[in-house]
Amino acid sequence: MTEQLAGFPHWEVRFDDRGVVVDPAAADAMLAELPAAGVTDLIVLSHGWNNDKPIARGLYRRFFEQVRAVLDGVDPQRRREAVIGTVGVLWPSMRWPDEDLGDDAGGAASLATPAGDAGLVGALKGVYDDGEQQAALDELARLLDERPSDPAALARFQQLLGVVSQGPDVTDAAEDTGERSLVESPPEEVFGRFADEVDAVAPPDDEGGAAGLGDAFGRLWRGAKEALRQATYWRMKKRAGVVGKDGLGPLLARFAEGVPGLRVHLVGHSFGARLVSFSLAGLPESALRPASPVKSVLLLQGAFSHFAFARELPHDRSRSGAVAGMTARVDGPLAVSHSRFDSAVGTFYPLASVVSGEDAAGFAERMYRWGAIGSDGAQASDATTADLGPVGAPYDLAAGRIVNLDANRVITAGGPPSGAHSDIFHPEVAWASLAVAGLVTRG
Repeated sequence: MTEQLAGFPHWEVRFDDRGVVVDPAAADAMLAELPAAGVTDLIVLSHGWNNDKPIARGLYRRFFEQVRAVLDGVDPQRRREAVIGTVGVLWPSMRWPDEDLGDDAGGAASLATPAGDAGLVGALKGVYDDGEQQAALDELARLLDERPSDPAALARFQQLLGVVSQGPDVTDAAEDTGERSLVESPPEEVFGRFADEVDAVAPPDDEGGAAGLGDAFGRLWRGAKEALRQATYWRMKKRAGVVGKDGLGPLLARFAEGVPGLRVHLVGHSFGARLVSFSLAGLPESALRPASPVKSVLLLQGAFSHFAFARELPHDRSRSGAVAGMTARVDGPLAVSHSRFDSAVGTFYPLASVVSGEDAAGFAERMYRWGAIGSDGAQASDATTADLGPVGAPYDLAAGRIVNLDANRVITAGGPPSGAHSDIFHPEVAWASLAVAGLVTRG
């Protein structure tokens, strides 16, 4: 049923891990209520790695409160006449309980973190329904707690990474599958590379005190923990593609059929950016005539390949990105925020695909080869560039064209290991969402 969120009529839609609507009656009610509410423009927002409804709802509340505050401050002559409605997408993803979500993340920032690594890993079991994978998580948690000085234990840990990263909810993309190196390269090399980056952003004595500083195995187990983080996120990244293509895409088609003329604006954060991007691929051709119902897309710190929209992959020109050509299914612009302060996508995301032992040149090349769109924007995609500007800033936008928004002066705050990945609650971001959607004018 319709709720109010920041003064906007608001709905929720829930999908399972295969993109099936969890509550069809609620989705039907939403479609029936949209015309009654007089909604002309619907902003559909998807979370990323939030693994429970309170956290996701906190994200939606904070985001739409920012949008409301900015919109109310705009000169009425610069506002397009519209009735805005909002939708929060809920899907089964995961968040490690030690991730930094920023201040007041829907109350999540005050939630107690499970004690020890066993508690951290055990908290992930809620999004795994496979018995073998749940057992693997139990063993992974035990190994992280015990951290034996045994190469065989590290090898076993890597073997278990392969178990938890696989599943039927997989959408493979040629440009976005490099994480195989997590389970195929020698474990000491993989975990050592992660340990180097972990120690660069967080003091080693955060995990065991000075006794671990000179401990080679302690260092490798620090890296192993981060490798597990990436393996579980690898699974969620692929799940996001399935939910977008098989779940949200067909639902958007129902919007187009049931509410003619409705203008849909897609916004996704982290893996949610991948979800809304793949929803474009899930739009049937019938929904695109006479024009696509999707009038804009905003990808906030997206955790998927920066080559996803490329018609030719720079490293393999015979192949294209997973959503290449999908900008044609947006009857408006597509904007991408990126920040060098987002270590989740700028450092740890590509690191999962880098083979240890490479020289400096090879390392830099592979970090770019497997880079994320939230780190440096859409690459090899004829994208234009602009700064993420202050409220009121004009943007040069065009239908079917990507603009990379440099957020290095805005999206800056956050602790290790994810950095500024969740630092998206700013008036500048809210203004960009309104400008990209065409809900405000240049004046």
